Amino acid sequence: MRKALIGTAAITLIVAMAAVLFVLRRSAEQSSRRAGESPPASSPSDRVETVSPRIPIAAAPEFRADLGESDKATSRDASRGASPGGQPAGTPPNGGSRPSAPPHLLLGNDHAVVLSGGGEEVGSSPSAADSQSPTGSKLAEVGRAVVRAGEGKADAAVLTIDYPLDETIFPPEIVPPTFLWHDPIPEADTWLVDVAWKGRAERLRVLARGDPPAAGEIDPRCIAKNNEIYQPTPYQASARSWTPTADAWAAIQRRSIETPARVTILGFRASEPGKVLSRGAITLSVSKDPVGAPIFYRDVPLAPAVTRRGVIAPLGENAIGLIAWRLRDLSKPESRLLLTDVPTCTNCHSFSADGNTLGMDLDGPTGDKGSYVLAPIRRETVIRNEDVISWNAFPDKPKGRKTIGFLSRVSPDGQHVVTTLNEELFVANFLDYKFLQVFYPTRGILGYYSRATGQIKALPGADDPNYVHCDPVWTPDGEYLIFARAEARDAYPKDFVFPQRANDPNEPRIQYDLYRMPFRGGRGGKPEPLAGASRNGMSNSFPKVSPDGKWVVFVQAQNGQLMRPDSTLWIVPAEGGTARKMRCNTPLMNSWHSFSPNGRWMVFSSKANTPYTQMFLTHIDEHGNDSPPVLVPNSTAANRAVNLPEFINRPYEELASIQVKALEHLLHVERGAQLAGQGKLAEALAEFETAVKLQPDYWPAYVRAATVLVDQGKIDEAMARLKTVLEANPQRPEAYNSVGVVLSRRGMVAEAKAHFERAIALDPNHAEAHANLGRLLGQQGRLEEATAHFFTAMNLQQDNPLAHLELAEVLLQRHMHELAIRHGQEAVELDPQLVDGRLLLARALAAQGRFALAAAELEKAMAADPNNLRPVNDFAWLLATCPLDDVRNGAKAVQLAERACKASEYANPVLLGTLAAAYAEVGRFPEAIRAARKALGLVVPEDKLLAQGLREQLRMYESGKSLREATRRPK
Repeated sequence: MRKALIGTAAITLIVAMAAVLFVLRRSAEQSSRRAGESPPASSPSDRVETVSPRIPIAAAPEFRADLGESDKATSRDASRGASPGGQPAGTPPNGGSRPSAPPHLLLGNDHAVVLSGGGEEVGSSPSAADSQSPTGSKLAEVGRAVVRAGEGKADAAVLTIDYPLDETIFPPEIVPPTFLWHDPIPEADTWLVDVAWKGRAERLRVLARGDPPAAGEIDPRCIAKNNEIYQPTPYQASARSWTPTADAWAAIQRRSIETPARVTILGFRASEPGKVLSRGAITLSVSKDPVGAPIFYRDVPLAPAVTRRGVIAPLGENAIGLIAWRLRDLSKPESRLLLTDVPTCTNCHSFSADGNTLGMDLDGPTGDKGSYVLAPIRRETVIRNEDVISWNAFPDKPKGRKTIGFLSRVSPDGQHVVTTLNEELFVANFLDYKFLQVFYPTRGILGYYSRATGQIKALPGADDPNYVHCDPVWTPDGEYLIFARAEARDAYPKDFVFPQRANDPNEPRIQYDLYRMPFRGGRGGKPEPLAGASRNGMSNSFPKVSPDGKWVVFVQAQNGQLMRPDSTLWIVPAEGGTARKMRCNTPLMNSWHSFSPNGRWMVFSSKANTPYTQMFLTHIDEHGNDSPPVLVPNSTAANRAVNLPEFINRPYEELASIQVKALEHLLHVERGAQLAGQGKLAEALAEFETAVKLQPDYWPAYVRAATVLVDQGKIDEAMARLKTVLEANPQRPEAYNSVGVVLSRRGMVAEAKAHFERAIALDPNHAEAHANLGRLLGQQGRLEEATAHFFTAMNLQQDNPLAHLELAEVLLQRHMHELAIRHGQEAVELDPQLVDGRLLLARALAAQGRFALAAAELEKAMAADPNNLRPVNDFAWLLATCPLDDVRNGAKAVQLAERACKASEYANPVLLGTLAAAYAEVGRFPEAIRAARKALGLVVPEDKLLAQGLREQLRMYESGKSLREATRRPK
């Protein structure tokens, strides 16, 4: 009964006053920003005024950086940092930092000292034990004592050597690895590393203090809202480590080519070297086969953001420019930066067998996601417009459809490229940075591009629309293709429930088999299943053929394609046969592999050590036997991921940089957008004009220029630009959507509405156009129609929290509280840090009288963004005015309201109104009156609703009543 006795009057006034606060949200946000907070997510009316090529609903991740002046000067290459070198993730031995430790009883400040076995070429860290010095003699004797104590020591505890694994084979040119071990004896504080070779008297002995692995360097630009700096597991953090010096490692390598090395680690107390406490051993060897080629790879931030459903785009727009392309020579301590600061996504790549031709996916010069680079490689490689083709030139696309060309591969001779066309992809982008995307095709045929003819054609034998064909690769002679195939199905079937994570049971089920088929110059042939990689109850995908043509290594998982949590690498004869699970597999994700040109090494990616993907090597002999994984150390910063590693058959010195001249216009667009945001309209317009000159058919630059012209009051010029866009793109829904945004900015509501409707007519699944139209209708008070469009936008973007939020907003306006709460909860489940979602839930719950739950949401909003004054203000309001005694807290309301007003320099009437209500609740009426009067004095004439509410408050305070008391009903 108590809830009923609260009465509708109290709820109505509280909700009405809350509405006043939210009507003027923009002014509160401006005062909040003056207080130093990050800008909140745009309101619907703000977003309808945004102009971009896609008018994205989603906000990109907000990157934080605290760079000193020296760092700023080199920030473009700041991503080149140390990363794990044989140790658990995030803890590289070289270049990282370790906690300072007191001097060691035996080693002093040294991390390790070489005792014997290297001759003059073996150094130490920092100095070798000199047997002529008193200290050297002491350490040499300690070493001998430990060896004597360890001989035949059967009762020593078992020490576990975590890395390298037993029987690891290292490349002859790789930099020193970091040895890792765990000692079960807590008293052990010093370790003797004894490296021996059977039949040889030579030994390498090192005393090591076994420091924990060093922490990896961090790229501050890649710290984002939806990721974190990885913290090693307790097991990883408790590891002991030793990294050989370059000289010591050279000695081990030289002696281990013919004879495997036996590495024994003995643990003891520095004060008691005659007593061995623990013992562990492995063997390792160094192959006579060099890797012989550098590795070309993508170095990416894992900064997930909400993006458009069905598009492989897990990163926010702010993160795209942080993607880097690197080249790694294993003999060098770190990689070479080839390419970065590209304003659009560059993706999957491959090379001709001679290393002279690069093929790469590109979000193209005209915004075409089907663009593809086919460029000659030089020391200074330049990608020009003439090096870019478009898979959308395929003449046999379904009418009105686009194609991107999925997982394309350049032929060994560089004359053809094979790809998946007319594809339908299942794509799920998650906000969990550890596995931030799932994608795989459910429909598609194979097609190919011929450099000789310039034509794109379907490949007979792999063009049956009843099947999906994907992941094509060439045999080394270019005569055959091996690819994955499955029965075609819908990517998003009826009654589909969107998955929340990788390997979610709600993913559409698909399992591929590998097939082999002749190419025959484009005539194709009959596909035959590859025995051992088909019809085995698993999904078999992403094949790669060894350079000698003998073996196929492929990815196997329960569902979908590569880069899955459960993906493992298998090897099978190229003609088919019995498949074997490879020894190099790690416990978590084994994918994207590539053979070295000599066929003896394979690189692959894994998340075994850290969510920030690393690359590993394995040796493969002539019988297809592989070895345990070898980590390629120092490939990127500890909070960046190695992605898409591919060997390139080209000397390291012959590829120094890559420039994408074909995308130069996008840099001008990006610069113009920044200048426009700063109010420098003339300079911004000049940048957009330059972009148009460089790429006359890039229509978004015209839209951007038109937006600036509108702001300058040059309406006729702006309309002329927009007319040019639509005349050149009469069937392009994105163009109509963007023009509609500009028209709405000008206040031409009817015209804007017509353009959004035209975009929807061209593409009924254009989510942004539905959302933009919903915003316009909502502004006109046509809430039922707006709701329908917001529902459509949400259904098209079920994994987009802002789509749920906008729908919830209009539902709340229509007093459909339960539905509003349901979609508000969806929004915050998808993005727990979404402050606007928490604020909406608080409003909806308060409207139902569920004030305790509303208060809980406001507390979560404050925790999500402590510098945002909106949840602080709303929570203070609720605590000051709530009719429930167990929720209301006037003293805390005063504390919060004073904090908000102080941060805004007492210059925001909304925040001052809340402060007045809080003062009144605790009986401080003179201060309440002063605050309300000051607020009234700050209200601009247009804000009549706020002025009216403040006058009503002031009258209550002058009569000695709080808002709560004024609305209390008799019990």
